[in-house]
Amino acid sequence: MRRFERLEQIRRMDPYEDAFEIYRLTAAYEFPWDFTRALELALYRTYAVPSIGRLLARTAELTDRAQKRYDDTSLLLDAVVEHGFDSEQGRTAVRRINQMHRSYDIVDDDMRYVLCTFVVMPKRWTDAYGWRRMSRHEIIASTVHYGTLGRRMGIPDIPSTYEEFEACLDAYEEAHFAWDEGARRVSDATLDLMASWYPRPLAPVLRTATLALLDEPLLKAFRYPPPSPAVRALVRGAARARGRAVRLLPPRSAPHYARQNWEIKGYPNGYCLADLGTRPVPGAGGCPVRRAE
Repeated sequence: MRRFERLEQIRRMDPYEDAFEIYRLTAAYEFPWDFTRALELALYRTYAVPSIGRLLARTAELTDRAQKRYDDTSLLLDAVVEHGFDSEQGRTAVRRINQMHRSYDIVDDDMRYVLCTFVVMPKRWTDAYGWRRMSRHEIIASTVHYGTLGRRMGIPDIPSTYEEFEACLDAYEEAHFAWDEGARRVSDATLDLMASWYPRPLAPVLRTATLALLDEPLLKAFRYPPPSPAVRALVRGAARARGRAVRLLPPRSAPHYARQNWEIKGYPNGYCLADLGTRPVPGAGGCPVRRAE
């Protein structure tokens, strides 16, 4: 297969009728590494909304059980990509996602914002660091895919175009990004988790490199000192260089799904989708945290 042959295949498909297959080809064949990084940053930036970051801090899911939360989120979201919404695996994954979210008093605006990050951040990442930019067909397919996920989660007033998703994200962050002590703890725990995937002596370097990829509103919300311009240029230049190198490689011949990511550490003997995620039990350490409290 030629390097751009799969892109040509995608452009021959209908971006609405074939949206789920296009998204699967994009996520599992064209940009598996890039989409993993982009979705990590998508979820990470939601912590800068205090109502989200504070809730996550109170549940301790991302401070005390960061690896499990990372694994479960990745596996549940990607099961839909691999198998489709109407498959047994896809229905199980969405059901578990809904069961978890219904245990907490999460406002629709926050849920909609998180959904926006899933649509917007992969495009922004590939625009900046990918081996090519996403095509219009791929962008439309992404909005259809996550719009469908949002409807199955019962989120109201979901944007219908990429431009609407992007405008919603930017407006929500401008209005809501702010400092919160609990959110900062969640952020620190997430940075520690990412550094733990590599040899311990590299942890300070990796933390600095991750901060160099963050935009100013995120750094300000978490009160991180901004990396120097030289460090930022070095890290972002290296990410762009990786993209240029990938462009020269042969196209991927087999799909790569989240369950194959080496960062997934918690299930060396396999897992069952129905068992993933949190199950808060009133009166126990993982009881639901209601904002009304």
